[in-house]
Amino acid sequence: MNVLVIGANGQIGKHIVKMLGLSTQHNVKAMIRKEEQISTMEELGADSIVIGDLEEDFSHAFSDVDAVIFTAGSGGDTGKDMTEKIDREAAIKSVEYAENSNVKRYVMISSIGADAPEKADDNIRHYIEAKRAADDALKESGLTYTILRPGPLSNDDGQGTVKATKKLDSYDGSIPREDVANVAVNVLTLDETYNEIIELLSGDTAIGEALKTFK
Repeated sequence: MNVLVIGANGQIGKHIVKMLGLSTQHNVKAMIRKEEQISTMEELGADSIVIGDLEEDFSHAFSDVDAVIFTAGSGGDTGKDMTEKIDREAAIKSVEYAENSNVKRYVMISSIGADAPEKADDNIRHYIEAKRAADDALKESGLTYTILRPGPLSNDDGQGTVKATKKLDSYDGSIPREDVANVAVNVLTLDETYNEIIELLSGDTAIGEALKTFK
């Protein structure tokens, strides 16, 4: 499967590119914004690299692509304007581009709380609302989707174990970005995750088993 990773130079994106680069099942196309990021993608094992600006037309990145993993984000240091441009508008554009390019599979890295942005704290509500809008656009598309909604993210080493469910009973805890990346790669070809929304935190169940038995 030829997999386009949007947000490849991000913290989760780099883990995804590295994992896909090691896979014999997939080829990874890393989408980055700046040419100076090319060497990093090559070191991580990207099979191909495409330059694209999420604030512009980046439809060219979808050529010869079977699946998309969207893990781009505006980041915590930007304002509401960039959240709108990246987390909402660019994500929705990527869904439209995928449909127009006959891509079949789409994995969205979303966020815990995107099902109820009205409950979010005021300082992050705009971010959660943007994630919700992107998720809704994907659900309403004709793509075979999986939406991942991880809890608070950490840079701890991945454990290879998670708690995965359609609805967590508590948001206490966190999850390493490496484990979120691992989940994103695993769901690509896992029928049980097709057209599902999965909430994630660190847990005790091996990722492969957790994704086959979540409920």
